Amino acid sequence: MLTLFPRLEAWFLRRSASLNHPRAPFYAALIVPLLLALQALLLGQDDGWDMRNYHLYNPYALLNGRLDIDFSPAGFQSYFNPLLDLPYYLLTRYAPAPLAGFVFGWLHGLNFIPLSMIARQLLPQRQRVALLLALAGCLGAGFLSELGNSMGDNLTALLVLSALALLLRHGVTAGVGMLLLAGLLMGAAAGLKLTNINYAVALCLALLVWPQAFWRRIGQAWWFGLGVLAGLAATAGYWWATMWRLYGNPVFPQFNDIFRSPLAAPLGVLDTDHLPRTLGEALLWPFVFTRDMARIAEVPLRQLIWPLLMVLLVAYAVCLLSRYARHRSNSSSVASVSAVAAHHAASELAGQPLAPAARVLLVFMLLAYVIWLKLFSIYRYLVPLELLAPLLVWLLCHVLMAAARAQRVAGWALAICALYTLPFVTWGHSGWTAEAFRAEAPQLAQPQASVVYMVRTPMAWLTRFFQPEVAFMAIGSGFPESPAYLQRLQAQAAARTGQHYVMLPAAVNIRQSGAERKLALARALGLTASAADCARLDGWLRKVRFQVEVQALTALDAAATGQACTLVLQAQYRTDLAAEDAALQSEVQGHLAHYGLALQPAGCRTYPAYVGTEAHPYRLCPVQRLP
Repeated sequence: MLTLFPRLEAWFLRRSASLNHPRAPFYAALIVPLLLALQALLLGQDDGWDMRNYHLYNPYALLNGRLDIDFSPAGFQSYFNPLLDLPYYLLTRYAPAPLAGFVFGWLHGLNFIPLSMIARQLLPQRQRVALLLALAGCLGAGFLSELGNSMGDNLTALLVLSALALLLRHGVTAGVGMLLLAGLLMGAAAGLKLTNINYAVALCLALLVWPQAFWRRIGQAWWFGLGVLAGLAATAGYWWATMWRLYGNPVFPQFNDIFRSPLAAPLGVLDTDHLPRTLGEALLWPFVFTRDMARIAEVPLRQLIWPLLMVLLVAYAVCLLSRYARHRSNSSSVASVSAVAAHHAASELAGQPLAPAARVLLVFMLLAYVIWLKLFSIYRYLVPLELLAPLLVWLLCHVLMAAARAQRVAGWALAICALYTLPFVTWGHSGWTAEAFRAEAPQLAQPQASVVYMVRTPMAWLTRFFQPEVAFMAIGSGFPESPAYLQRLQAQAAARTGQHYVMLPAAVNIRQSGAERKLALARALGLTASAADCARLDGWLRKVRFQVEVQALTALDAAATGQACTLVLQAQYRTDLAAEDAALQSEVQGHLAHYGLALQPAGCRTYPAYVGTEAHPYRLCPVQRLP
């Protein structure tokens, strides 16, 4: 066992020797994004909650002028800047769905390029290590969970890392043009997705760390800040101006405790459920959320990189304090030869100090993390830092330890962190179909006078399948309603004198799609064609639990299909969908009564809808106003 690790290390060094080739960075920049694009294809069609809630609705609303018609069908997210979601919407609307998944996987994979540039800048003589650290960054749980989907964190991380790469590459020599360009990229990221604002602030302040004249530092931060403002104006200026004109709040309805729009409750950041609850939790937050990822993520992500990084940061802080104490002690007395020798020996043991560019990176990551902790504490907003985390782990290990030991400790620690994320989870996928989104919608007799109320999310993706004149209005679905908001909604609803409806999710057995896939496989293998085949299939299924069982077809059905049997879910996995629909209707009745509406169950109709191969049927029920 003692010789196993050295043998594995030697094998790995031999296998990765080609990364030292001068052309290796170029080939890696081509291959890694392509591999990640292929992985996105393997994952399947994006079927995440946010996609069905607002990533499709917002660009649809932008292109079809729905701000004057609808009322927050996607909740408060209805008013997020739609520019970031526009490429995904257009690709899935006019191109085959697998192509959209491949393109977005490739775009996300491009993060490898600025990440490897940063690593090679900080490790100029260690090209192989730099490329491996960049690859390790792309194996983080958060980044992989969003690979190829529409959530936007991976896509805007490309802008954040590009800005950081430019500034670290040019350092103290960065001129006005380069500072403006880097700021423009960072500002664009923040304008497209406001949760990136912490990276803009952190990098602006981190520029003050460069070892140069004070006013030169201020100047660099100033020009970078101007670039950030220009980037914000370019990607969010139009939208913020529109929100200000319509609602009196450029980031409506968020931060309404500051802007005080009468059309929303006076609240600040609307999603505060993930924040630490005590000071102790905040100080130990990486350990807290690693133990219980539900505190900062809605899916069970697996990661170890953050507690590892915190341990190293604490050790580095202790090391700095120790060095400072030794320096004060040595400067207050005459140092003997032995004391000087001991000091040099300790310095050699602790490795080399951080280079100026590495200190900028460290300050940037610390500040960005602290702002994230205070404002959001939602894991997916940490993607840029997660991508950089393996590099910082490597740098800190080399500060705290001698080179040979640091390489071994960091290498094995990062390998364990990467393996621990596997198998990684995502925010939801379904199987591929040529058309990403499909749904049937009724042709209403008076669409210009009709209203569809929405009391559940995420259902806003269905709006584009209705006639464009129909108005969609959410009531009690998470939007911070104010009296003025409700008054405006009710006035516009009353002006539409046609039939009003409420849209509800239809009950669906999530295991049914799995049963259908198993049936398709059994038929492809010829296991349902005859009575003998069905008997053999039934025998296999009795030995292996697949949640399905064989059911013989009637003579009439067998003649029509050419099959002798089918597969159905076992009794314990079947659900009474009609009863579930009735229970939801009963629950919604009380909710609608609060808004002066009554649901008419007899008129409810169910319509099919699909995201890829996954069924998301919905029900449309007429409502009437209570006297």
